[in-house]
Amino acid sequence: MDKFILSLDEGTTSARAIIFDKESSILGVGQYEFPQYYPKPGWVEHNPEEIWDAQLRAIKTALKNAKITPEQIAAMGVTNQRETTIIWDKNGKPVYNAIVWQCRRTAEMIEDIKRNYGEMIREKTGLVPDAYFSASKIKWLLDNVPGLREKAQKGEVMFGTVDTFLIYKLTGKHVTDYSNASRTMLFNIKKLEWDEELLEIFGIPDAILPEVKESSEIYGYTKKELFGVEIPVSGDAGDQQAALFGQACFDEGMVKATYGTGNFILVNTGDKIKYSQNLLTTIAWGLNGNISYALEGSVFITGAAVQWLRDGLKIINSAAETEELASKLASNDGVYFVPAFVGLGAPYWDQFARGLIIGITRGTTREHFARATLEAIAYLTKDVIDEMEKEVPIKELRVDGGATKNNFLMQFQADILGKTVIRPVVQETTALGAAYLAGLAVGYWESLEEIGELWKVEKVFEPKMNEKEREKLYRGWKEAVKRALGWARILGV
Repeated sequence: MDKFILSLDEGTTSARAIIFDKESSILGVGQYEFPQYYPKPGWVEHNPEEIWDAQLRAIKTALKNAKITPEQIAAMGVTNQRETTIIWDKNGKPVYNAIVWQCRRTAEMIEDIKRNYGEMIREKTGLVPDAYFSASKIKWLLDNVPGLREKAQKGEVMFGTVDTFLIYKLTGKHVTDYSNASRTMLFNIKKLEWDEELLEIFGIPDAILPEVKESSEIYGYTKKELFGVEIPVSGDAGDQQAALFGQACFDEGMVKATYGTGNFILVNTGDKIKYSQNLLTTIAWGLNGNISYALEGSVFITGAAVQWLRDGLKIINSAAETEELASKLASNDGVYFVPAFVGLGAPYWDQFARGLIIGITRGTTREHFARATLEAIAYLTKDVIDEMEKEVPIKELRVDGGATKNNFLMQFQADILGKTVIRPVVQETTALGAAYLAGLAVGYWESLEEIGELWKVEKVFEPKMNEKEREKLYRGWKEAVKRALGWARILGV
């Protein structure tokens, strides 16, 4: 009987299940969206039961589409939206909605903590104190759900990020992996344990925390009533770390960029913890007794800027049109677009920056807007990679995500970086990373070398731009960014 690997890719808006074969080809996919809840401005929640239902349906649909039975699944891997926080009881029943990574309800709480403990938190966790991470979300739940703190102190409830919740529902085991633990702002990435001092600062009892395990090992087996068979659950990683693994970036200096609503760029720093003033330090994965670390830069708005051209300005009907429009121009004619709709992320970290289009003349057309938007995505990615290069040399960029289909963007990315850009055959790198981690644990794949050989190139983009032109264009970008910084603060809005 042929065997396959099932990957659960639980995102912010939908739950997916993808089945891969030994060559890492996709056999079947299931995907279901679940509702988003916004109880107050800046608050974002999910119902964990709706995530679980969507994930179960996705598994069943993927099996049906692949025309295989649960008995043919050799192992199951999980990858997930990171930082999102759930607390549930021993029966797997959530005590409150999941507080999503995007939620800003604890922003003021974090400002106080940042003033007193900012440097210490960064040193221990690799993270800049922010409401984005799980710690303040847990504290909020313990402080605001009646009776919850008492239950937590007695060990009657459990905390987990979404991976932990799904693995508990599947197997009854309360575990997470190093990559997800490193995004909670409670995990000491040097000692590889939950940090007592941080738990005390946030008032979180250690009784509710999951056991932290490697990213590739058998955590448990699925309950027989779910699929009629016990399937090992043996891979777990946060979505961006899973994508780094799925891109076979196993060695120090290998970097991937995922082009989505925003861009997430990670570089493998090997077994060394590297700190950067403007990037996050995170655990990439734990494997075979070894920990790999990464530097991460998040760009908030990239693909969302193309959506704005379509839905806001209505100057395109589809994202694909931008490639043709941008290619009609020989240059950007001095038009730059800084898509700082929600401030700027790495490496600027300016929440008061706002969007800006500069260099407009009477001759400016929608082609210029399309080109400036695509170029902005490449510039923002270069900003992060330049920051990474201060810590680790980088030779090439492996890319994935929807916008990488745009050949104009990929060529401009190679040109402005002065580095080779490589687009792989399989674009589902997040799900593939979780599949690889799960498969390694059960011997489905034998080694990283075997997986590295499965990674196949679809197209290579070599830089063609000369150094002088590259410097001139990038100088223009930096000047445009300067003018966008702090705008909301200047206006007091």
